[in-house]
Amino acid sequence: MTDLEAALRRAVRGEVGFDVTSRALTTMDASNYRRVPLGVVAPRDADDVAAVLEVCRERGVPVVARGGGTSIAGQATGTGVVLDFTRHMNRLVGIDPEARTAVVQPGLVLDRLQDAAAPHGLRFGPDPSTHSRCTLGGMIGNNSCGSHSVAWGTTADSVRELSVLTARGRRLRLGQEWAGAPDGLRGLVDGDLARLRTGFPDLPRRISGYALDALLPENGADVARSFCGSEGTLGVLTEAVVRLVESPRARALAVLGYADEAGAAEAAAGLLPLGPLTVEGMAVDLVPSTEGLPRGGAWLFVETGGDTEAEARARAEAVVAAADVVDALVVTDPAGQRTLWRIREDASGTATRMPDGSEAWPGWEDCAVPPARLGGYLRDFRRLLTAHGLRGTPYGHFGDGCIHVRIDFDLLTEAGVARFRRFSEELADVVVAHGGSLSGEHGDGQARAELLPRMYGAETVALFERAKAVWDPDDLLNPGMLVRPAPLDTNLRFSVLPREPVDVEFGYPSDGGDFSAAVRRCVGVAKCRTTSVSGAGVMCPSFRATGDEQHSTRGRARLLHEMLAGELVTDGWRSTEVRDALDLCLSCKGCRSDCPVEVDMATYKAEFLHHHYEGRRRPAAHYAMGWLPVWLRWAARTRTAPVLNALASVRPLAAVAKRLGGIAGEREVPRLAGETFSGWWRGRRRVAAGDGDLVVLWPDTFTEHLSPSVGRAAVRVLEAAGLRVALPPTLRGRAVVGDGTSRSALSLPAARRGRVCCGLTYVSTGQLDRARAVLRRTLDLMAPVLETAAPVVVLEPSCAAALRTDLPELLHDDPRAARLAERVLTFAEVLERHAPDWAPPVVNRPAVGQTHCHQHAVLGDAADRRLRASAGLTGDLTGGCCGLAGNFGFEDGHYEVSAACAEDQLLPAVREAPDGAVVLADGFSCRTQLEQLAGVRGRHLAEVLAEELERERRR
Repeated sequence: MTDLEAALRRAVRGEVGFDVTSRALTTMDASNYRRVPLGVVAPRDADDVAAVLEVCRERGVPVVARGGGTSIAGQATGTGVVLDFTRHMNRLVGIDPEARTAVVQPGLVLDRLQDAAAPHGLRFGPDPSTHSRCTLGGMIGNNSCGSHSVAWGTTADSVRELSVLTARGRRLRLGQEWAGAPDGLRGLVDGDLARLRTGFPDLPRRISGYALDALLPENGADVARSFCGSEGTLGVLTEAVVRLVESPRARALAVLGYADEAGAAEAAAGLLPLGPLTVEGMAVDLVPSTEGLPRGGAWLFVETGGDTEAEARARAEAVVAAADVVDALVVTDPAGQRTLWRIREDASGTATRMPDGSEAWPGWEDCAVPPARLGGYLRDFRRLLTAHGLRGTPYGHFGDGCIHVRIDFDLLTEAGVARFRRFSEELADVVVAHGGSLSGEHGDGQARAELLPRMYGAETVALFERAKAVWDPDDLLNPGMLVRPAPLDTNLRFSVLPREPVDVEFGYPSDGGDFSAAVRRCVGVAKCRTTSVSGAGVMCPSFRATGDEQHSTRGRARLLHEMLAGELVTDGWRSTEVRDALDLCLSCKGCRSDCPVEVDMATYKAEFLHHHYEGRRRPAAHYAMGWLPVWLRWAARTRTAPVLNALASVRPLAAVAKRLGGIAGEREVPRLAGETFSGWWRGRRRVAAGDGDLVVLWPDTFTEHLSPSVGRAAVRVLEAAGLRVALPPTLRGRAVVGDGTSRSALSLPAARRGRVCCGLTYVSTGQLDRARAVLRRTLDLMAPVLETAAPVVVLEPSCAAALRTDLPELLHDDPRAARLAERVLTFAEVLERHAPDWAPPVVNRPAVGQTHCHQHAVLGDAADRRLRASAGLTGDLTGGCCGLAGNFGFEDGHYEVSAACAEDQLLPAVREAPDGAVVLADGFSCRTQLEQLAGVRGRHLAEVLAEELERERRR
């Protein structure tokens, strides 16, 4: 233990982390930059902060304050001690509805403040797109704004008082009329009044530099306001009194379509006199689908408010009438507005990929110009991009003249980095020529601070340096930011990654087969760090259960990045730090769809586990549950299911078996079916053949051995819909699929018997060699099916997702894999596509449950929702993950997290279900979790429909 670490452990009550994991998690924020800290401290209160400052000051160690780590300019990284306020100093101290103020700690997430203010008809005005995970301390440090700044201003406009600790330990209460000013600050201002009155651009989004003009007497000598945007370089915030604003009772959203972004930009300023709440802009490049949007190549999102829906709509329609648009749409439905706003909020992640899939990066993320000059600035910006051979798609706060853009800089080669510098210098001149600010929202950090002399001039920047010395004479706080900055082309996070592709098992088709590129997908916007999910969202259940960064998608991606870098994590694929972080990953695949850049941590986990255990003994659970298809087939062949069920009911024997198999002691072992699904299939009576399409029903391991009632129900429904059902071949060789009697008739020469399998259990435990062998055997068996036009119906969502994604990505060298993946349909999809005229039986009951996480992430549930509606099953299913997640919830050491995930969405929804509600759970894991934790029987949709068909038959 170092002297610094030992001293900190003696001095503070909060956690002190100098271990590899703690440091690796804070090497980066959402910027292009990377710095390796000495350690991380999570202070419990202001006394802990003071103690850290004292220990570090004595040793000359820098201190960096960090909130949600979503800063885009590099200011949340540092080489000394990082203060993590999100763990303990994250409370809402109090709220005063009469005074319209709130007292907050720096680690409080913005959405939690909004939730507390909403019952009083109030809200905090600024709302960055990262509102679900950014903190109030970070917002004050960056002077954040968000989409509503045209109505409610920046964070500085919403700050009343700030409690701050200086680097030398002074506790100050900052406010107006010089309240809390450190010694020497007033003299500095009085000595340079002329410069402060003339040297700062007058525009709504001037965030760059220190806001020293807020200290002018005509501006109230507001020390708190001047502190905003100082990026943790002047003092450490420990508490804030912030102003709240009245939230409109009703809102409407006018979406205005324009031919291009320049047209939208030029129109934005003209809408401001109408008093909108937002004027946001984005172009078609950032929209995966224009469905639901009015015609156009770019759009303005203009929100209006009112006391009633009619008043809000009238104001929105007035906006449309005043705008010269290609097309327009006014939405008053809150759900419809949320859907549209989600498109805009996800742009910060979507923009990290160009339309062709190539990478794009921040660096010129948020410069701002006067709104009336935005159209001209964008044209100059486009010309400069073209001159440098670069691409980028602007979007952002058009009403404030603030533009976000990610640009396809090559930050991996020396020549590319040199071009990055040249472009940055020239663009800074363009921004200044338009009277703008290098930063209009996210701060200067390392990305822009070097260029501040181009905006302010050398003498004003020298004044910034003098102000920094007044507050922090030892240059202890976040050195290298704002004043005396590091060059903008140093400390780039990409420079430490390997230049040659890493040898991996999956194909990573969206990343050119490069695992490093896959890991680079995580840009740090931290949507995975949300403490709640909305709608059908899933990501990231383990973070919501633990609140620990290492159990977020971003945290795991950071550790993989450091593993590839080899500086902090030095043992590569054998890393225990990466293994431990991935251990609580449920492989729910939620990040594959919910992450704006589609980080696929389930695949990365499987890849890592494969290499980590290669040539070594694996955990017992990998053998017990990874090889589950083998053990279940063995039990079926030996007809020992009744014996095994009986033994499992004897608690001492079950306890021994679970301990040997690495299974959590709290879990009950699921009972094996007395008759397998395929056994029932072979013995069922022949039925008259329909004349509908032939479909091949996949006998997945769970349906086959543990829940054959689902398979039987599916056959009943599919045949009722007029479809001809067959099962996949079980012998290799030439075969004919389907004989017109709803059974497989096979013309078979001598061949070896086998069973199809999606390989899911092997993939999820990282046994990729075995998974590949199983999948190749499956492709051999499915060869006759692939010669037909028959779809493959998979009832278990996790197995369908494995066939859709894991199969072609793992066997990327076998063209049959892609062909089979394309054939895979869910139960609802096959009915919709191959029996479109069939009407399901009408159940007419409310439905509750959870959309399977793999279905949400990979398969989609639109067809399921339509089928439920047709059957009279009302209500929406929840999001999240059930927490059992295949083998995860059964593994020893995972029970508590598994149960916490179930309590996040699923179990509360079931408890609050109306009388007579149908509990839907298409996944075996979901049904098992419901049964074991709530004593509730969940059913597959096929079972519900089959049961209703039987009722109709009996009537």
